Amino acid sequence: MREYAFELAMCAAVEADSDGLVARQLGSHTRIVDVVEVRRGPEFSARADITAEAIPDLAIESDVGVGRARYWKEAFDAPADRAKSAVDRAVDIGFFAAERRNGRRYVRQTARYPDWFGSLRAFENKPDLGRPGDLQLQLRKDVSLGLFDEVVLVTESYVTGAHLNRIPEAVGVWRFFPEEGRFEVVREATPLSTDDPGIAVLDESPARVDVEPVTADEKARYRRRIAERAYGKGWRPDALPACERAEASGPAFHPDDALPYCAWKGRFVDPARECGADCGGYDPADPPEADVEAARARHSSWDPDPDGRDRRQVGLDRFAEE
Repeated sequence: MREYAFELAMCAAVEADSDGLVARQLGSHTRIVDVVEVRRGPEFSARADITAEAIPDLAIESDVGVGRARYWKEAFDAPADRAKSAVDRAVDIGFFAAERRNGRRYVRQTARYPDWFGSLRAFENKPDLGRPGDLQLQLRKDVSLGLFDEVVLVTESYVTGAHLNRIPEAVGVWRFFPEEGRFEVVREATPLSTDDPGIAVLDESPARVDVEPVTADEKARYRRRIAERAYGKGWRPDALPACERAEASGPAFHPDDALPYCAWKGRFVDPARECGADCGGYDPADPPEADVEAARARHSSWDPDPDGRDRRQVGLDRFAEE
């Protein structure tokens, strides 16, 4: 199975067994992680009530609180353009409320930022272990840095002892059967020390390894940023192909979904890379009807329309830079 279709099926299977949420293709510190599972923390429901979108990191770290509104320029330790962008976004998604005083823009949080996520689990997908690419280095980076509580390699291949010897010992190994949505645990993952400082492996060659120390506080910020991006992004493609042969469906074990299936190719496809005039089976048409947000809400703990959106005050969501 092609890696993209394998990844979609794998996400559906992880999501079906998770109490939290799943997202694809998230930047960590030194690389892009294939799939991340964010497990629920004690205040997950409070986070879900605020907004369905990712909350900007700068807005969370600012000196803006839920009490007295503050002049926005005095609440950020960042360049003004970055701070303004974060304020605009936070107001737009309902995390900040804004008001005007003497020609100046003041902001406050609509709700306290909660302790909403628990552990983070990273998945590296490699359907064919006969074509490993940079797999070993990628997994070494994850283990050395320790941003994730667990790191798991997922494959469709039969896993041999030789394969296991080339994979860092702390990395779990699962075999995935995409037609069934079933996992076989070949090796359990060893929990990593996410509260301690880590070492980011930047590059590696036979004669040299470039590394960068990362403090525990920096790791905590990266973990929160990853969790927020996962909350806002999810794993389903945003749009389906505008083609007569495109369908919205899910894998055999999870059919009531909104994934891009191509009847001509007989498989799931990546709309951004595989669909369009260059495809031999392309037949222009409106995309199939599908509600991606509804599918995500149906199968996970994510809320597409939280109560927090109703707390916005009319006339306070857009102001000038002052």
